[in-house]
Order: sequence, then C-alpha cells, then structure tokens
Amino acid sequence: MSGLLDVRDLNVIYTSGAGDVPAVRGVDLSLEPGDTLGVAGESGSGKSTVALALLRLLPAGTRVTGRILLEGEDVLTMKWGRLRAVRWVGASVVFQGAMHSLNPVRRIGDQIAEPLLVHGTVPAKRVEERVAELLEQVGLPASRAQDHPHRLSGGQRQRVMIAMALACEPRLIIADEATTALDVMIQAQILALLERLVEENGIGMLMISHDLSVLSATCKRVAVMYAGRIVEEGPAHQVVHDPAHPYASALSAAFPKIGDPASRLAPRGLPGDPPDPADPPSGCAFRPRCAVAETVCATVDPPLWPVRPDESGRSERHAACVHVGSGRDGIEGASTPGETSTEETSR
Repeated sequence: MSGLLDVRDLNVIYTSGAGDVPAVRGVDLSLEPGDTLGVAGESGSGKSTVALALLRLLPAGTRVTGRILLEGEDVLTMKWGRLRAVRWVGASVVFQGAMHSLNPVRRIGDQIAEPLLVHGTVPAKRVEERVAELLEQVGLPASRAQDHPHRLSGGQRQRVMIAMALACEPRLIIADEATTALDVMIQAQILALLERLVEENGIGMLMISHDLSVLSATCKRVAVMYAGRIVEEGPAHQVVHDPAHPYASALSAAFPKIGDPASRLAPRGLPGDPPDPADPPSGCAFRPRCAVAETVCATVDPPLWPVRPDESGRSERHAACVHVGSGRDGIEGASTPGETSTEETSR
C-alpha cells in the first residue's frame, strides 16, 4: 500500500551502556490524505519513538530498520539534504510542551517565520504577511507576532506550535501529546482547531496520546501500542468502546464514563508495570498483567489477527491476542515470535 504515509516493519533500538533496548518492534502504519490516525498507550509503549522515527529525529546512534514511505519516498534512505527539505514541507511535528519547544528569547513571529525563510516557501517580502495569516488561522491576533513566549498562555503557545507546523503547508502533521498539559476547555479548542485544519487542508494527521477519549473524539482510526508493538488497530469508536485486546480493554476501562456512577466511584486501573524493553517476557509481552492469559501465551507472541472477519477473512480491525486468532488454528500459526500471519499479509 502506498499513500501519504506507509510504515512497514519499523524497528527502533536504542543503544546504552547496559546493552540494546528495543523500543519499537515491527510496527506497521498507513495514512491517506485527509485521514486521522491516533496512537495510544502508556508511557514507555514506544508511541513517541515512532513519531520521532518518522522524520529521523531520534538521538545519534539509534538503530532504525524497516520502511517509512512518505508519499512513496523512503525517509530512512534519504540523504541529509533531501531529509532537511522534507521536514516542515512534507511533514511537521507539534511537540508536547510548547514552552520547552519555543525559544524564550525570540519573538513568536520570528520563530514562525524561520521555516518559511529556510525553505523559501514564500517570497521574503511576504513572510510577515504569511505569519499574520498563520496566527489568525489558529485563532490568534496578528499582533501576537511581537510577543515572546512567556507572554502567552499555555493554550496560546500550543496554537503557535500548530501555526509553525502549518507554515510550509505540509501534507502530514504529527501531533505528539499536543494537548496533554492543557486544561479541558483549551484542550477542546485545540482539538477542534486540528480537526478543522485537517478537513480544510486535506492533510493527514497522526495524533499521539495516552488519552483514548481524546483520540476517539478526534481520529477516524486508533492504534494501541504496548511494549513497542501495536496490539490493536481499527476504527476509533470500535477500539475504544468495544476493544478486542485485553490491554486495549484495560486502557479504555481506566477512564471513568460520564453518566456511569460505578465507573466514576470505582475506576478500574491496571495492576503492574509495563515490561522492561531490554528484557521483555517470553511470548506475549502483556501476559504478566493479563487477566485472561492462557498457558500458550507464554510461548506465543501473536501477530495482528482480523477481529470478527467476514467470509473472505478480512476485517477493519486487528488485534494481537490468541483469543482473537481464528480458533486454535490461529494460535498454532503464531508459534514463532516475529512471524507474519497469512491474515496480516493479506490486509
């Protein structure tokens, strides 16, 4: 499949004095223009590593394998000059924590203008006008271009980050926990803004968050990550409200439901901690925390199987759990960790 973004068998390994740390293990993702894909998971699940890998923003020495096709061109094999041209123009990132991402001693307008000047996407004489357009597009007055970051609220700074991401009219926006530090009212405004910009500009958006409710309200599809792998992927409403993988179910149950006193008074958490990526358990990585684990889970690391497939074996949703596999035959077909099932190949 070749679209706006096509990621295949992405593996990211950090190097440390204690040895290699596999942070991402065999991730597949795809995104078309105008589509929105959410990636959810606990801290340490690998979701932000995936975001940074898409534009090769990881620390030096990190080993990345697989394919990252951005409009058919592999980011991992690009020469530095080509990669520099793709950043901001082909794809841009809205990072978590705008106060730490913006330069505190430079005016807002100068920081928004920088990618415009570097890439020459507009004539120099039009840069100031374009900065004003971008600020107004994200709901800020053009006069804010003269302010320093400390004079803006958290929500306003996040809007500036979005304006910077849109400056060179990229085809893909990667929003990494873009609303995490904001109060709920500002968060709702930022999410509505992102939705509107995607719809009006026909761009693709990859949104990363630990909050499933945010992703279900904003994204068409959701992928849930655990221990560096995608364990469930499908239409957002189905994944959030009818999860097939035990981890996705626990993640969804951790959020109290409005109008449900039982969940509000006794929200369900998930005991235990995610595994050490340098020393994962055998078989399914979620097994030590799973309430429905079977003996076979100690030896089987299941691939993504179709959830309730049609007569042809296809489904909009996939989950990596032996309970989802096509009967016990599906379990037998996944006995070797890392193998790709026939169903997964045919997606």
